[in-house]
Amino acid sequence: MPGAHIRTIALTAAGLLTAVTLPLAAAGPASATTTAYDSTYYKNAIGKTGASLKSSLHTIVSSQTKISYSAVWDALKVTDQDPNNSNNVILLYSGVSRAKSLNGGDTGDWNREHTWAKSHGDFGEVTGPGTDLHHLRPADVQVNSVRGNKDFDNGGSTVTGGGGSLTDSDSFEPRDADKGDVARMILYMAVRYDGGDGFADLEPNEKVSNGSAPYMGKLSVLKQWSDEDPPSAFEEKRNQVIYDTYQHNRNPFIDHPEWVESIW
Repeated sequence: MPGAHIRTIALTAAGLLTAVTLPLAAAGPASATTTAYDSTYYKNAIGKTGASLKSSLHTIVSSQTKISYSAVWDALKVTDQDPNNSNNVILLYSGVSRAKSLNGGDTGDWNREHTWAKSHGDFGEVTGPGTDLHHLRPADVQVNSVRGNKDFDNGGSTVTGGGGSLTDSDSFEPRDADKGDVARMILYMAVRYDGGDGFADLEPNEKVSNGSAPYMGKLSVLKQWSDEDPPSAFEEKRNQVIYDTYQHNRNPFIDHPEWVESIW
């Protein structure tokens, strides 16, 4: 059914009991999910694992409509609209609701954050990876500047205005509510851009300070974040809007979080 997004999660009674009696236990692998797209959009990926799954997903998500970098401004005003205030967008990292009209480059404005830093693979703002809405989010200008092109890892000192985000000399840790979003955006980019379409082969690794190399770390941390912060209603709606209105492709790790562990 067009536009529909149905998710069911299989949980055992023992798993539910554990969640109740041990609320501080480490999160386990994401449970298997079923979506309305499994028999259509994802039909060639269902049942696969590892490299075969990654290859199938690459083929699926690579079929997309590309937009210009200037068009990203208006697109983000729709994809990231505050569900409680249609005049605002929700900013990545800080969680602040800010007027759509305050897009720009000055203090107090929001701008276009490349979650996969555009210097990691040197793709800049080119149509393709530089304009892919699945990793572009509105962010406070100053917080975005603090993040810069740092890799993702745990730890650091508090980022002013960052909603609880932390940073140190070589890494950035988003606030808890955005950790899973960030992880799934990074892993989408690694599946979508594999070097076969003239752009760099983007891959997660276990390093920070990756510089201009087409890598983003740390993979083990990103996997943990994806598991501990499952897709929210906001993230799922965003995925749907990008699919329905703009790029007509999906972030598979929002629909199937368990595929993170299956591939990596």
